[in-house]
Amino acid sequence: KFVVVTGGVISGIGKGVTASSLGVCMKMLGLRVTAAKIDPYLNVDAGTMSPFEHGETFVLDDGGETDLDLGNYERFLDCILGSDSNLTTGKIYRNVIKRERKGEYLGKTVQIIPHITNEILDRIQAVSMLPVDGSGSKPDICMIELGGTIGDIESMPFVEALRQLQLNVGKENFCLVHVSMVPTVGPSPGEQKSKPTQHSVKELRSLGLAPDFIVCRSKTPVEIDIRKKIALFASLPTKCVLSLHDTTNIYRVPLEMQDRQLDTLVAEHLKILGGEATPAPPPNLDFANKWTSMTRAMDNAQGEVVIALVGKYLAQPDAYLSVQSSLSHACVSVEKSLKLIYIDSTAIGEQDPRAWEELKSADGILVPGGFGDRGTEGKIEVIKYAREKQVPFLGICLGMQLAVVEYSRNVLGIEKATSSEFDPSVAGSKDEAIVFMPEGSKEEMGGTMRLGSRLTYLKEGSLAYRLYGSSQVYERHRHRYEVNPSLVSALEEKGLKFTGLDESGNRAEVIEIDGHPFFFGLQAHPEFKSRPLSPSPPFLGFVKAAACQA
Repeated sequence: KFVVVTGGVISGIGKGVTASSLGVCMKMLGLRVTAAKIDPYLNVDAGTMSPFEHGETFVLDDGGETDLDLGNYERFLDCILGSDSNLTTGKIYRNVIKRERKGEYLGKTVQIIPHITNEILDRIQAVSMLPVDGSGSKPDICMIELGGTIGDIESMPFVEALRQLQLNVGKENFCLVHVSMVPTVGPSPGEQKSKPTQHSVKELRSLGLAPDFIVCRSKTPVEIDIRKKIALFASLPTKCVLSLHDTTNIYRVPLEMQDRQLDTLVAEHLKILGGEATPAPPPNLDFANKWTSMTRAMDNAQGEVVIALVGKYLAQPDAYLSVQSSLSHACVSVEKSLKLIYIDSTAIGEQDPRAWEELKSADGILVPGGFGDRGTEGKIEVIKYAREKQVPFLGICLGMQLAVVEYSRNVLGIEKATSSEFDPSVAGSKDEAIVFMPEGSKEEMGGTMRLGSRLTYLKEGSLAYRLYGSSQVYERHRHRYEVNPSLVSALEEKGLKFTGLDESGNRAEVIEIDGHPFFFGLQAHPEFKSRPLSPSPPFLGFVKAAACQA
């Protein structure tokens, strides 16, 4: 069974959350759910794309660098996806051209139809069969999100492939959910307009696909008259045109869908509610109850935890999406709401008094990952402040590396300590606190970092061991630089503990300081494995420490 989610009018309309939330609804019905994202851009993957352009790059267990929507799928569905779950134009064309060069098309003229569309269909069919929930069983249903907007020239081959998919599997195994914007124009309270959605549906139908359901996105509930009008033009019953307006808690969206009976309507369309021939699977009541309790805990939290996120990609709100989500997951466990303050590290470095005032109001400070030297001096000042003023601190990837630089400068006495990423001239000198990894590549950028799930050994009795409750842990990585191994013993003598190492025993993975409320850094990105029903241990420990300061 396939559920395809497309978007109309504008991009960023909420297709990813819609697909994820509908997947949660299907999981509550007792089905095994997987997901795939189609990105029509020519990039092979998202690894070389700027955070300002596309938000964060989400890293999977197998090292795939993907669109951030795969993070939503994993968080909502609590599954482990692979890089094949992210289809891009670059991947598809690369595979077809490779096969053409090998002569696998037997002299045929290679064309968009059928060769590109067949490759797309093969990839979709293959990923829909891969187990993702740890059970080893094949999924019952595959959620497919088509990126961009219907009518984009880049997505035409994918739309055609989806049309063929519907033909191949039959309408009872294919459901199309179209997400479209219903804008409000004019002076308050304004007038809702159905025309953009009408045109979007017309465009979709001209390409050979007709929506089975339309999700109307707006800031306020879409009026019944507007829904009736859209239903009329789309040749749908009014019950199949739903209003899903903005909410402050995206984890409530599956419950909103249930309130509008979208889960039941989709199940009826796909004939998965059961009958004499195919009895329905038992509903997953345990998962449904836990999800409902989690959303209530978020909505009813008493008090707040103030966290300062000190970064440099703040112009794009999705650049730190997984970090934001991980903090929210942890706050549920301490029954607090999250107040997240975004602080530009460049402003800190320029001694902006307002930025410093905001920083000092926080209960905890988080320095996330990043690349390049812009804003790093401000981050180092923030880390020094957190260390000296006993403010709970969590450093991730670059944040952990900069904590080592700060300690090297201000405690170990290496005044010019830095990373060779920022100043290549320090390579090989005593000032090189962070070094380029020996297995890294400086010629190729895409897919050449240390990527994916990696094993870390934790020292018993350490904070890291207490947080994870284990001496071995797998976390996802994405980096080219690492702590200089020759500095580790000197730093440890001065109080910076390296309590996590890789399989070789040489690569530093975790740092912490004894006697501090919470000073913790990881080379890994624990935010990529955090789930609303099972928060990341480092984030949970950090938020608990910050809550004690509140």
